[in-house]
Amino acid sequence: MGFVRWIWILPLLLLARSSMLLLVCSSSLLLACSSGPAPEAGADFTSLRKTPSGPVVGFTGSYGSHVWLGLPFAQAPVGNLRWRAPQAHPTWSKPRQALSFGASCVQFASELGGELSADPGDAVGDEDCLFLNVYAPRNEDAAAAARTKRPVLFWIHGGGNTIGTSAFYDGGRLAAEEDVVVVTVNYRLGAFGWFRNPALREGASQEEASGNFALLDLAAALGWVRDHIGSFGGDPGNVTIFGESAGGHNVLMLYTSPIARGLFHRAIVQSGGTWIEEPFRGENPVEADLPGHEKSSTEIALARLVADNRAEDRDGAKQVLAEMTQPELAAFLRGQQAYALLGSYEDGGIGMYDMPKPFADGVVLPEDGIRGALERPDGHADVPIMLGTNRDEDKLFLFFDPEYVDLWFGIWPVVKDEERYLLTAEYMARRWKASGVDELAEILAPQQPGRVFGYRFDWDEEPTLFGKNLGQLLGAAHGFEIPFVFGHWELGPQGGLLFDEENLPSREALSATMRSYWTEFAKTGAPGLGRQGGLPAWTAWDPDEAGDKWMRLDSLADDGLGMARELETAAGIVQDLQTDTRFTDPATRCEVAEAMFAWGNLEPDQLEAVGCSDPAASD
Repeated sequence: MGFVRWIWILPLLLLARSSMLLLVCSSSLLLACSSGPAPEAGADFTSLRKTPSGPVVGFTGSYGSHVWLGLPFAQAPVGNLRWRAPQAHPTWSKPRQALSFGASCVQFASELGGELSADPGDAVGDEDCLFLNVYAPRNEDAAAAARTKRPVLFWIHGGGNTIGTSAFYDGGRLAAEEDVVVVTVNYRLGAFGWFRNPALREGASQEEASGNFALLDLAAALGWVRDHIGSFGGDPGNVTIFGESAGGHNVLMLYTSPIARGLFHRAIVQSGGTWIEEPFRGENPVEADLPGHEKSSTEIALARLVADNRAEDRDGAKQVLAEMTQPELAAFLRGQQAYALLGSYEDGGIGMYDMPKPFADGVVLPEDGIRGALERPDGHADVPIMLGTNRDEDKLFLFFDPEYVDLWFGIWPVVKDEERYLLTAEYMARRWKASGVDELAEILAPQQPGRVFGYRFDWDEEPTLFGKNLGQLLGAAHGFEIPFVFGHWELGPQGGLLFDEENLPSREALSATMRSYWTEFAKTGAPGLGRQGGLPAWTAWDPDEAGDKWMRLDSLADDGLGMARELETAAGIVQDLQTDTRFTDPATRCEVAEAMFAWGNLEPDQLEAVGCSDPAASD
């Protein structure tokens, strides 16, 4: 289950195999192939803004917006501030040139999304990484800009909460064409963002004791927006948090977290999830009565004691650890070099690594978890929410899974069993929609009538390359909606293999539609007819069985836009698995069910109901 919990929220897109085949950048890091906006002619002093922290100067970005990059929202969480709540950054008096991104947070380099400045698997980034970026419509009059209260969209990147960076996302077009202010943010990742240990609780606040440091970072960044965004023309009383994959998961965490109440006013969850860990999983050793995760903080401490030659093996490290005081252990852990600490985790081959996160601590996150909090009217923010997934989420993962696809000569994809591939992708994406959208909307809609909205992204007009129909093999895969939301297509030299001249009109039209819906939701709390009006009415989720529920987002050349009523439920999916006549043999039916079980999309009793058994049970 540990593997499941990070792989299915993976923000990938497509791996660049060669110039013959196709680029696949990361899904929630889809913009990764571009280096982000670069100053065209250095600082633009019409962008000088006076903020509570001090004056800042940005530049004019590639879409004509003003851009300010690398603005610190907290002190560097290093030394004694490692695994502490973010602290306010010192102010400055001279204009700060905000012309380049701040450092990415510590992570493994990955071809699939995060830091590309080193070989895959190498440690990259810096603990001094708590920076954000602001994109706003260009305005040469700072005083006039400060009087303009535009909706603010606060983007949280994905990456399994172990990789990723705000530098991959250009909010310039969204800001310039939709008259909004866009903020993108870094937050601590992996071992630095989610680490819970009793030794770190001495002198700590309740929030720090939770181990959910990444969420504290996001709350601090939202606090910065509240206090600073007015200087850039944004309305601190109208902030929309939005994110994809792990970013969507983080949106749901903020939505249910007491520490974030009042810091945002709408929420958009793109392909998110609700999983959460019990606190003991984050800190206990594996042999405890309540067994910890194999990468719990205690297991990491034992590994570091061996690595630092304080003990010969794990048994010896346990003896050393038993003799250490809590302050000694805290000092030992905080004294570890960042890259050495990261090396105690195992790169999954794509930069991400398995570790316990986040924690249902009862302070930062509710004890009954995200799902439990959503079921309580007082357990979550009382603000409008949009929930959505992509029709073919899991095709992305299956495409690069050697169990389903062979890559001849390392570049030529050959699907081993087309029936199994397509049915597995269909059922897994349906289960994602059930757990990430439909079941949550059914819980929330009666509590918040008229303020819960759903969607499914269906665009699948990728080209056919060398006889390979990418629209069928990938379709509306995980993360493919991100460039439509940002309106940003510059994906590097191989980007044309995914987005070409032929599909340009359809994607531009759908992107304009989605940006209009997203920003109208940000402005008013309902996507309605879009920002300019005239779009098909996107109505709120109707919990009545016969009512409209979610908006289909597709090209007008295909199924187009329209409200739909079909509801996905776990029970309905299991029933369909039992009776679907498209399965030509029982073995394929069980292979699909077992794949869903392995990825966490089916429970053991559901697998048994389909007539299949857990393959691991016979090992």
